[in-house]
Amino acid sequence: MSRLTLADCFDPDGERFGIPTYPWRYAPDDLATRRQLRIRGLRPGGQDIAAQILRPRRRREPLTAYLYRVDLARPVRPMTPARWAALAKANAARRRCPECGRDAGYVIPPTLGTCVACAYPEEQRAA
Repeated sequence: MSRLTLADCFDPDGERFGIPTYPWRYAPDDLATRRQLRIRGLRPGGQDIAAQILRPRRRREPLTAYLYRVDLARPVRPMTPARWAALAKANAARRRCPECGRDAGYVIPPTLGTCVACAYPEEQRAA
């Protein structure tokens, strides 16, 4: 794999990568990432990816960030009481242990699948 340099990442016409490509921190002001849109209170709103940013790294693939047009972005949908209730219910389900059924007081790690007390009962008895 050939190493990508900063100059290789500049392709505003999209000839090399298929879509306009800019080096890290060199994108035009009318394009923004999802996070940048969110900070402005916007969302992509179904539009296609307009461009991408590439950040070269030494021994790995370059970091890629997709860009969207700010003028086509839509406002973020507000949180309604029903959406807040659904979010609270989902978070409560992540805290409930499937084995003992108690609220663990923290989000149960997916690697364990149960609360720490159920995953390691020997250590709990010794303490």
